[in-house]
Amino acid sequence: MASNKRSARQRQRAAFESQLGGMDDVFGQEERRQEQFAQRKEAALRHKACSSKNRYATRLEAQAAIAACAEYGKRGLTCYRCPHCNGWHLTSHGRPN
Repeated sequence: MASNKRSARQRQRAAFESQLGGMDDVFGQEERRQEQFAQRKEAALRHKACSSKNRYATRLEAQAAIAACAEYGKRGLTCYRCPHCNGWHLTSHGRPN
């Protein structure tokens, strides 16, 4: 049976909390872990979608690059505006401009 004395209850609580092994901040740890995962995922997506590609400042520059590629036999390229950098990239997929 549990004691009604304050000091005894405090000791019991301290003993119980020590058995948890750091579980008092488990929700905070999980939130930090999920935030780090989201940041890494965003960085990977940005690299794949933008950073690893050639960037053109204007649509005219991108179209000039498409024309230069066509001279060397690469056909079917189009350009699109990047949502990450607001520059222009080339693609071989049939995306509308």
